[in-house]
Amino acid sequence: MDSSKIREEFLRFFEKRGHKIVPSSSLLPSDPSVLFTTAGMQQFKPYFLGEKSPYGNKAASCQKCFRTSDIEEVGDERHLTFFEMLGNFSFGGYGKEEAIKLAKEFLDSINIKIDYVTVFAGDQDVPKDEESAEIWEGLGFSEKKGTLKFCGREDNFWGPTGEEGPCGPTTEIYSQGIEIWNLVFNQFYCHKNKSLTKLETFGVDTGMGFERLAKVSQNVPTIFETDLFSTILKEIPGTDEKARRIIADHIKAAVFLISEGIIPSNVERGYILRRILRRAIRYGNVLPPTSHNLIDLAGKVVEMYKDVYPELKSSEANILDVIQKEEEKFEKTLGEGLKQFGKGLDAFELYTTYGFPIELTLELAKEKGIKIDVEGFNKKFKEHQEISRAGAEKKFKGGLADAGEKTVKYHTANHLLLAALRQILGPEIYQKGSNITAERLRFDFNYPQKLNEEQIGKIENLVNQRIKDDIAIEMIEMSKDEALKIAKISFDPAKYGETVKVYKIGDFSIELCGGPHVQRTGELGHFKITKEESSGAGIRRLRAVLE
Repeated sequence: MDSSKIREEFLRFFEKRGHKIVPSSSLLPSDPSVLFTTAGMQQFKPYFLGEKSPYGNKAASCQKCFRTSDIEEVGDERHLTFFEMLGNFSFGGYGKEEAIKLAKEFLDSINIKIDYVTVFAGDQDVPKDEESAEIWEGLGFSEKKGTLKFCGREDNFWGPTGEEGPCGPTTEIYSQGIEIWNLVFNQFYCHKNKSLTKLETFGVDTGMGFERLAKVSQNVPTIFETDLFSTILKEIPGTDEKARRIIADHIKAAVFLISEGIIPSNVERGYILRRILRRAIRYGNVLPPTSHNLIDLAGKVVEMYKDVYPELKSSEANILDVIQKEEEKFEKTLGEGLKQFGKGLDAFELYTTYGFPIELTLELAKEKGIKIDVEGFNKKFKEHQEISRAGAEKKFKGGLADAGEKTVKYHTANHLLLAALRQILGPEIYQKGSNITAERLRFDFNYPQKLNEEQIGKIENLVNQRIKDDIAIEMIEMSKDEALKIAKISFDPAKYGETVKVYKIGDFSIELCGGPHVQRTGELGHFKITKEESSGAGIRRLRAVLE
């Protein structure tokens, strides 16, 4: 069965069984503690914690995901950076029995034979999952036949995504020797200190690697022989399979990252994009000179996925432009950099002069049996990146890019915007993320539907009225416990110290914040919302400027 048919069959199966089909959320998550969306459940995280779901209590999706942890492993038979995850989710809608039976029924419907299943064996914190074992036994699986196995926490306990969140025991399904589906039973909340408390609502969160399912369904040796890769790989002739696979995976990942507005840089998400693009370029050099063209390959990726992810087609020109510029930039220095590497040039100089990510230098060194002074590199890198890192560390203080005069104004406007949203849309509005520069502010918040023009107008008018009122901004230091009695916060209280700063804008806005702010709202100018869009399931994003 071809991959597009498999994807369609999965979604149709769960839709017929009362699940709301939810589009993939962005690769840029609203959770500020993680760089990328790594699992299908991330956009549904609030609903496992008791927030009312706009989709009802059952949902299913095909989620685009990106994981940085496997970059070095890409090139073997199974690791990827970009992949899709099929999943069905329940927020109190059903329990273990229905989840397990649905999984078995779907796999039967597309003629996938289950080799064996695994169940959580229990430990000192969480008991053995006898219930799941009994359900599987009722479906014909058993320890005696070798089709039911008990495994420990490392294999059969999942979560949380990010620093904390829902988690629980899992049951995993194996076919043709590989794990294809992981059914997670979100029974607990894992706190930052790793302690567990029981969740009020029993949650089901399943994740099935789409590429792995395609491999099993199409009965091919590896994921790279599926139709999800064959179209790209046939454009990359050569005998070095590792290089071909790296290029195919990395160009696919780059296309999706750029479609999200990421551009190559030396910090955070931009650094990851730069790293995979330059790794693809470098591995292209071990293949025949005419065997690959990143621009053409990127076009193939867009063509493959345009019907499922239309944002690729709409941003194709930008995607190709970004790749071409990065390729031209790196190709100019790659040859010289490789020459200097051969002469033993310091890793940090390779990074600053030739744009070699340290991971690329380490990879080259490993191939040549050379030892690199990683500690020395990290020390120099830390000094070099001090300003950039300082900006990144302010994520929980409002997402400021710097502390310049204009940025500070936008930071204060950010507070006014949140207060206005709560007044116009309801008190349950919380900040889900923000990014503030000297040119604009970007603000994410929880809301189940698109804002209409009337709502946007009311929000703008309210903010501008408070600016016109020229209210003094007051900062008070107090204990965190006192502050939590008078201010709402969008992040976990544990992210704040015991003594906190509270910024008050009259009676309109009271927020915990690290600052800085202007002295009076009258300094801000005219506030205008320039764009309203989705940033994920149940999350809206506003962009605004001060004129």
